[in-house]
Amino acid sequence: MIIERNMEHTDLPLVVIPACFPSMAPYLERGLDVIATKARVRMHTDMTLDLDEIMARLENANVAMTTGIHFNNAMLDALAPTLRCLTFGGTGVANFVDVNHAHDLDIMVCNAVHYGDNAVAEHTIALLFEITHKAGRLDVRTRAQGWPGSDITEIGGMTMGIVGFGGIGHRVAELAHGLGMKLIVWARHPDTETLDRLGAERADSIDDVFAKADVVSPHLALNDSTRGIITARHLDMLHPGAIFLNTARAELVEQGALERRLNNGDIFAGLDVFDPEPLPDDAPLRDCPNTVLTPHVAWRSDKALAGIVDQNIRSVVAFLDGGSYNIV
Repeated sequence: MIIERNMEHTDLPLVVIPACFPSMAPYLERGLDVIATKARVRMHTDMTLDLDEIMARLENANVAMTTGIHFNNAMLDALAPTLRCLTFGGTGVANFVDVNHAHDLDIMVCNAVHYGDNAVAEHTIALLFEITHKAGRLDVRTRAQGWPGSDITEIGGMTMGIVGFGGIGHRVAELAHGLGMKLIVWARHPDTETLDRLGAERADSIDDVFAKADVVSPHLALNDSTRGIITARHLDMLHPGAIFLNTARAELVEQGALERRLNNGDIFAGLDVFDPEPLPDDAPLRDCPNTVLTPHVAWRSDKALAGIVDQNIRSVVAFLDGGSYNIV
């Protein structure tokens, strides 16, 4: 389905939404009238990752509002004659587009920030609960087997180790503290006031977190300095029975290191992010023991989706007015 506004006014800039998640479509549609006061708008309400189709839909676009689409440099080059602004429905835009190359082509790139701090934090804790309390797996087994026996594990009193202490890390710490967990946190720029309020231990290094924690959860942005920052050596520090959670970026972990550690069979992992995505059918992680896997959905709550759309629309309107908002 295609929704259009002002298409007869060919003197106006063209804003195109080439694809969107179905759950995001209602929020985007409600925002179209705001953009239509300043531009033509064409919105495709389906989600496709077919790059040829994406390029066809973006023909002559001056602004592209995108979510989940990977733009290679050749695509940017082809769009550059008309495209002047690209908004991304998320924070980690550098995983989807070469920002420096876009800048070289005079394409403004905008993202959305802090929209999903609570959603991602809650999902992190949900993965922890599924590993320790097994509610989802026991539901499946109870329906299939009648009355399966199983022990569970309490998380109260466990030590939660957090690597990175931005918005999501803060919220994970608050939730974990509320559940009676102890906290140890490593961050380059620690918020000492919050750490003190939560009674958290400030780690001197990432090594300290992996050596002392029962549960480790990284919450770092992915960039050149953080890619592979969690190494096989760190994972080997986890004690038997420890839990590794990742709702941030898979690339924070040294390639192949987590699979190797999991195959020892003595730790657990709850993962919402992978490299590559979608997770291939033959990905080794699918066969690793003691894992709970979800398909990168931690950010997709109703409130988070509304926040993304609101920020992206503000970015588009600011660009059309000759200004800027959330430039990367």
